[in-house]
Amino acid sequence: MKYYGKALLALGMFALTACQSANKPDNTAANADAASDTCGASQYQSYVGKPISAASSLRLETPVRAIRWNSAVTMDFNLHRLNFLADKNDVISQVYCG
Repeated sequence: MKYYGKALLALGMFALTACQSANKPDNTAANADAASDTCGASQYQSYVGKPISAASSLRLETPVRAIRWNSAVTMDFNLHRLNFLADKNDVISQVYCG
């Protein structure tokens, strides 16, 4: 009976060590963001904190959509469309593709 207890303890230790992950840098988030930035939203992150009227005056070749707080928008997903999302105070809170 003692042998089974030790074997179970050793098996449990091996199982726990298999659950540990290596300390590698996580570059997957950066790669995913670069791949999903098809509309160039990273170039317009400086607009965050500015009034929504600043985005409305942009003239770009790609489609641009200024979304005011609590407004209705279509749910179609366009990777090449640049979206400016505003909060209750009509200040841009997020710039993203979609």
